[in-house]
Amino acid sequence: MHADDADSRVEALLDEMTLREKAAQLAGTYVGEMAGHPTQTVDEVEALVRDPGIGFATPFGFGGSPHTGSKEVVDIANRLQRAAVEETRLGIPLLIPVDTIHGHAYVQNTTVFPHNLGLAATRNRALLERVGTTTAREVAATGARLSYGPTCDVARDPRWGRTFETFGESPLLCGELAAAKSRGVHDADVDVATMAKHFPAYGEPERGEDTAPVDRSLSSLRRDFVRAFEPILEEGLEGIMPSYNSINGEPSHGSSYWLTDVLREELGFDGYVASDWNGVRMLHEDHRVAESMREAIRQSMAAGVDVHSLGSVDHTDHVVGLVESGEVDESVVDESVRRVLELKADLGLFEDPYVDAEGLDDVLGTDAHRETALDAARQSMTLLQNDDDLLPFDPDADEVFVTGPNADALSNQVGGWSVSKDDEVTGISVRDGIESVVGDDTTVTYEQGAGIDEPVDVEAAVAAAESADVAVVVLGENWYIHEFGVQEITGPTDRFPKRTQLTLPDAQQDLLEAIVETETPTALVFITGRPLATPWAEANVPAILQAYYPGADGGRAVAETLFGYTNPSGKLPISVPRSTGHLPTRHNHLPNPTPIGREEHEPSYDPLWAFGHGLSYTDFEYRDLSLSAETVDPDGSVTVGVDVANVGDRAGDEAVQLFGSREYSSTVTPVRELVAFERVSLDAGETATVEFDLPASAFSVFHPDGSRVVEAGTVTVECEGSTASLTIADDG
Repeated sequence: MHADDADSRVEALLDEMTLREKAAQLAGTYVGEMAGHPTQTVDEVEALVRDPGIGFATPFGFGGSPHTGSKEVVDIANRLQRAAVEETRLGIPLLIPVDTIHGHAYVQNTTVFPHNLGLAATRNRALLERVGTTTAREVAATGARLSYGPTCDVARDPRWGRTFETFGESPLLCGELAAAKSRGVHDADVDVATMAKHFPAYGEPERGEDTAPVDRSLSSLRRDFVRAFEPILEEGLEGIMPSYNSINGEPSHGSSYWLTDVLREELGFDGYVASDWNGVRMLHEDHRVAESMREAIRQSMAAGVDVHSLGSVDHTDHVVGLVESGEVDESVVDESVRRVLELKADLGLFEDPYVDAEGLDDVLGTDAHRETALDAARQSMTLLQNDDDLLPFDPDADEVFVTGPNADALSNQVGGWSVSKDDEVTGISVRDGIESVVGDDTTVTYEQGAGIDEPVDVEAAVAAAESADVAVVVLGENWYIHEFGVQEITGPTDRFPKRTQLTLPDAQQDLLEAIVETETPTALVFITGRPLATPWAEANVPAILQAYYPGADGGRAVAETLFGYTNPSGKLPISVPRSTGHLPTRHNHLPNPTPIGREEHEPSYDPLWAFGHGLSYTDFEYRDLSLSAETVDPDGSVTVGVDVANVGDRAGDEAVQLFGSREYSSTVTPVRELVAFERVSLDAGETATVEFDLPASAFSVFHPDGSRVVEAGTVTVECEGSTASLTIADDG
């Protein structure tokens, strides 16, 4: 539809709508179970779509829905759309949002990608675009049209249970990769909207506890969090979701400063803002800044929240009452409804609200889509340690022993925000992957050895390891979301994984030590959502591979890497601490004085493995770091070049990372932070010049009031130990 025609339709609808119909368009609901809300069936949601005309519904595509079958969810989507389009007075179509943290993973037979932390290890924007495009096609094929994502959160405390949903600790990395993923959604040949989350700051909660307060200075909030949203806002997106937590005492869902002054007026966002699911209710029940649910709704509307994602009839009734009492002007409602209707028009829902189930098998989980997921998993593999070049193992070894709780557990391998039972996941475990890549005459033996936090058969595992040529121990974390739930899947909240424990549980540690004591050459694989503090492993295990949550086909990627079919190329997107007591551990920390002398202070940054670390089976040399100019204007940029040579004997990919720092500034700035990155593929013996277009704004200074300026002065860029200095000119 032509834009002018769409605008005319929206305005005509607004003129015709009753206040109650408008209010209903700003309320969402769900099918299934949701904490603090009643369980709802498809029949009950269908009735809400008819009256009062709920504008949003999530009948599948989230953890609380019992509906995960692909053809089943298509039938539900069409049924609810039919109620909206054919059985309401105005025929306004329904918008169906779904959780797509790492693919359309709450529906069976779809493509489940590595989680974002693993994707960030690839440092590959083009790959993230492919991930976004694939996800959009699969989402649209089931009748959903809005992706809850990408995640722009910056993880600054690895105790946090949502670390794996993020692209790590660098605002630049988080922002660039989230924007690439969103770009891929928009470049798909289907109409799917994106909703970035969780604005403005979520990833450094007190105690590492999910949704706990983020109390930070305005300069830190702008430098460390808001910056990660800027690239995706510049690309253009349809929705923003606020964070659950409070920011310096003000809940995000009730903050006109963040949602209106900053998001809309300063950053120019013109889409719609939808509550994180229970975010409005939390103003009343948890933050206790509103004495009633009615007041919570009023506050959220005044702040700039357009849609209450779980509001249903209660939200509808309260909005009507608030307008009729004069507490909310109807023009505020009109503006929010206009944004919602414009989105539905832009997505083509008025013309084509239904979806055809006949072609489902040609879209969901196709060979091409799964190949993209496998490619993503391959590129994410991060080799932390490889003493004496133990890896890659010989695929023709006589006997390979595999053990550990995550060696043959697909649900743990895909991680949270996806179907949670092994029989619902279509994929390849690490055990299966190893069996598929070794030689025909190689025997692969397996003993679980341990569960996530309980011993199983350590003695049997030791006996099998003793007779094997090599051993692969696959440890880490299981499926979880948010604060390490849900209990029926993960077990009681006092069991690992939990925010107070970044070390391996005793059962896994004991298994690892027992296998290493056999002196069988051993590789350790971590399948985990967070960096785990494992100093014993670093000191005693010769080969360690970080696989993150590598997705449904990630087991094959792990196996290919261990046995040399794939050359590892991932780089850590987050620092690995030595212990929980070493936190915070991040590469872009602020400097501090050392009043009793530097030699009397332990290092400020001394991780087990640093941000950006990752080994390869070949060797790369960096030469001739250069700048196209010695001086740059504050609004200008400079080209930084570096020659990268593959001096090893096999082809490999290298993620080239450029770090920067300021010599002096008017306020304290990070000692070092990532300012640019590119990925390059090189054959053995090949050299390439990698160039970065580096803006002077990469060295912005953030003042205590949150303002940002590019100050004159000397800055340093560094790449693999080589440095160069650049002068930012005075704009006066």
